[in-house]
Amino acid sequence: MELNRRGFLLTALAPALAAAKKRPPVERPSIVLIVARDLGAYMVGCYGNSVVHTPNIDLLAQTGVRFTLNFSSSPVAPDAAAFTAAGYNCGQAATQAQADEFLDRQAPAKQFFLTVKWPSPNEITPPQKNLDLYATAAFDTIGWNSPAANATHKDMLLDVPGHMRRYTAALTTLDEQLSPLMAKLHQRGLWDNTLIVFTSEIGYLLGRHGLWGGPLASNPPNLYDEVVRTPLIWRWPTSFPPQTIRTDVVDSYDLIPALAQLAGAALPAGYSAPTYLPFVYGRRLPKKQTWRGIVYGRVQNTEMARDDRYKLVLRNQGRGPNEFYDERSDAHEMTNQIENPTFSDMRQKLTADIAAWRGQPG
Repeated sequence: MELNRRGFLLTALAPALAAAKKRPPVERPSIVLIVARDLGAYMVGCYGNSVVHTPNIDLLAQTGVRFTLNFSSSPVAPDAAAFTAAGYNCGQAATQAQADEFLDRQAPAKQFFLTVKWPSPNEITPPQKNLDLYATAAFDTIGWNSPAANATHKDMLLDVPGHMRRYTAALTTLDEQLSPLMAKLHQRGLWDNTLIVFTSEIGYLLGRHGLWGGPLASNPPNLYDEVVRTPLIWRWPTSFPPQTIRTDVVDSYDLIPALAQLAGAALPAGYSAPTYLPFVYGRRLPKKQTWRGIVYGRVQNTEMARDDRYKLVLRNQGRGPNEFYDERSDAHEMTNQIENPTFSDMRQKLTADIAAWRGQPG
């Protein structure tokens, strides 16, 4: 069974919403967590990319809740013991065959938690039909630049369009894996009561800033948004409002606690409420609870603080070279404002925030 675009919408959204009106909502869903690698939010259609074909990811967003400011700061790794203790059958899959084998053992009356690990598009050999989709693409709108002086993979920057054609064809190939996965959920009668979460552990620079790769695409490391801002979509239309866009600042560190709260599982050690689960429902946090609205990251000697408007990057504990960006006026982070006195107060605040975060255990 293969679902086309129209078929997916008809089967995924309308019947699910209609069914929700006929029966009480399920308190806890089964969970399919899809974790990609080397995929920044900017490379996905539902995040504004008009060149790359990701129709199945985009349809998840159309029937789910999409976070626009999700950042990757830690590996996405569910605690199987905690979810098992909460009554979930837990499993992992790296291929469709493994996912099918796991789902064939599940019954609608028993919750399960399946983690599907996608490989990097760099590890995929795309079929010719997908290579043909991008045969003439120049990727001008992607905004790639000439090789940077501090680039560590300059060979990949000699032919950015050529290498990007292979990457995007592989990404489209990965996107196609969602169709048989969703078909299996339908076949097993699991579709309506299953939450699908799609995210990525890390982004990837495809020529932007004159770099190719992740944080180590440059020396010293970089923490550009193409690397740290990753997609996050929650799809469970019987409980979460479809076609919803959330602008809350969240990160990968917060994902598993939110899923644990939904599943009635123990929160990870060292994590205390609140989680951002109310945001997925379209609600506010309970009274007297606040959301920090800032995320942090570190790669080797490079640290970052990022809120909904500003980003500060410190190296060597502030000795430099450092960076500061106003994301509202400079979304591609092309102008380093570290010396601009206009932002001195915000730089000081974020510097203090990083120092406090740096001193935390773990």
